[in-house]
Amino acid sequence: MTTEQSGSANSGQAGLVHVPVLLEEALELLDLQPGKLYVDATAGAGGHLLRIEQKISSSGGQHPSLIGIDRDEQSLRTLATKVGEGVRLIHANYEDIRSALSQYGINTISGGIIADLGVSSMQLDDPDRGFSFLRDGPLDMRMDSSQRVTAAQLINNLSEFDLAEIIFRYGEERHSRLIARNIVRARPLQTTLELAEIVRRSLPRPKTKGTARDTSHPATRTFQAIRIAVNTELASLEKFLNEAIDLLEPGAKIVVITFHSLEDRLVKQIFKRASIECVCPPRQPVCTCNHKRELLIITRKPVVAEEKEVLANIRSRSAKLRAGEKLG
Repeated sequence: MTTEQSGSANSGQAGLVHVPVLLEEALELLDLQPGKLYVDATAGAGGHLLRIEQKISSSGGQHPSLIGIDRDEQSLRTLATKVGEGVRLIHANYEDIRSALSQYGINTISGGIIADLGVSSMQLDDPDRGFSFLRDGPLDMRMDSSQRVTAAQLINNLSEFDLAEIIFRYGEERHSRLIARNIVRARPLQTTLELAEIVRRSLPRPKTKGTARDTSHPATRTFQAIRIAVNTELASLEKFLNEAIDLLEPGAKIVVITFHSLEDRLVKQIFKRASIECVCPPRQPVCTCNHKRELLIITRKPVVAEEKEVLANIRSRSAKLRAGEKLG
């Protein structure tokens, strides 16, 4: 699960700098080669994209074939000042990767695709974006500020039952019903700190004797759940994965970094489905699915951050990386 602390060990300071997670591991699995096309489907602050550009350029490619996609237009405007002329930036939801690329006549990807999911440090650090439970701001949580649905609309308009379902399903929060009940009683809510305080008061005090204490903020799971619902993140991830695998040319790689169990489980399931020859029910005597194996999983277990990286960047603690190679 993504935490509020991101960046360096000095994360208490204002103006956090985004530190890409599992950077070198991701680039090694992408197997960067000059002349091939690579897509960063969640370009954001450019942590992975800028390093890909640098590595390809240093290995002989003057103008790397590199595309960055992101749904956050504000992040893309900042990133545009940092990239070279060989990098094209596209404002789009990564779930629409096929249509975003087809606008430029691109129908296949020869090198690979990387997606680093979750909220960036800059989004967390900007209270106006409404992602943070530590900084007061409007209940927004939109990754794409042009979309209509905000966190405030969900919080203040959904039924108690629907709120509890969202908090339980997407936040895996055991106390979802009590939290939802208290939210409804306190409505209308306007700010992130109002919501965080209601969640805090809804949860029992953590035990300190005889059991391991959960050191995460009490609102972490609820804020994650609302953010996922606002941005339809799991549905977007499923659509993206299916389209991305289909776009890859034989030998091209896909690398996905997740930050909570719901994302990782979905990536694992879709990768597994793409890596097997038949998806018919086990007891069905004759195969009728016409499914074709199209992906070689190259990380049998997810890659996780080493202790040194976790100490330098607490956000990496929950990161898991999975990768695959398109088969011919």
